[in-house]
Amino acid sequence: MSHFYFAGGGTGGHIYPAIAVAQELSRLESSCKITFFCSERSIDVRVLKPGGYRYVPLAVRGFPKNPIGIFSFVYSQLAAKREVIRTIRSDGDAKPVLLSVGGFVSSPAILAAHKLKIPVAMLNVDATPGKANKLMGRFARDIFVQFEQSAKSFGFNRRKVITTGCPLRPAFFKANGEIAIKDLELSPKKKILLVTGASGGAANINGAVGYLLDRLNGFAADWQIVHLAGIVHFDAVRTLYRQAKINHKVLDYYDDMPNLLAAADIAIGRAGAMSIAEFAASQTPAICLPYPYHADCHQRLNAQYLVDAGCGVIVDDLCDIEKTSEILWPALEELMNSDEKRRNMRENCGKIVNPAAAEQIAIKLLSY
Repeated sequence: MSHFYFAGGGTGGHIYPAIAVAQELSRLESSCKITFFCSERSIDVRVLKPGGYRYVPLAVRGFPKNPIGIFSFVYSQLAAKREVIRTIRSDGDAKPVLLSVGGFVSSPAILAAHKLKIPVAMLNVDATPGKANKLMGRFARDIFVQFEQSAKSFGFNRRKVITTGCPLRPAFFKANGEIAIKDLELSPKKKILLVTGASGGAANINGAVGYLLDRLNGFAADWQIVHLAGIVHFDAVRTLYRQAKINHKVLDYYDDMPNLLAAADIAIGRAGAMSIAEFAASQTPAICLPYPYHADCHQRLNAQYLVDAGCGVIVDDLCDIEKTSEILWPALEELMNSDEKRRNMRENCGKIVNPAAAEQIAIKLLSY
């Protein structure tokens, strides 16, 4: 009996690619088992539970910025490793395989699988891998990446790298925007500006768009806004829209991103690897504000992929709402005013997506 374990979590961007691969594994081998080792963050359960997947939350912490937290970090990693070993041993399946999808949950799971002599593969969808992925690459049989340029970051392990693109759920390739429009009670006659900070929301993006609402009111006759604020920021963002004249729908989170992106005419968001792949797959013109606090600026490298393909624009998050809004507005206004530019960007999006990425990874895993 094949049993595929997925390790990663903390954000939807880590879990959704894993779900895409899991769906393909189940399609190709209906008898296989699937288990997710995830974090204890609420977003992990919220993403995994609707699919009916078995999941095992691990009480593991990320690497601390303060040296005082090193002891707790190491202890949590060792405890998580023991929990993974205990789970896999108690399952007792003949063909266990582990796919790491990144995040602070992945390292103890990889070390546990290595100890148990279980085949390990890694999925790295960011342009630049994080420190954990670089370090753990030595234990992987294969390393699947979204971008070709990612290979050089794995040093001696670059020979293991296979460029597949980002695995996406089949729903992204058969999406119907009318479903989201009806579900959210939007006007089918108005274009849609989607604002999203991914699964956790983005306070800086929320604030910058909120600052521009007076100007966006000028587009009220033809446009409407769907703003995914994030669970933590929902109340604050709803307050921003209290006086807005443009039609709007403020939500904390929305599960059906394939259909919502298919409905959107423009998306404003971060540039996580998953978001980039989803914008491209749904052929949604995107204005990306890369997360400004990463030392390696990997979100900017992700976004550059869209810019180079002619289907995205980068606007810097200056960590100052007013300043960011002032450089965001010209890019947004131009796109909202130009049907032709949006159409060209949509066409360009279709050239950079690999719909078979999840299937390719699943076939490789089934060969282990």
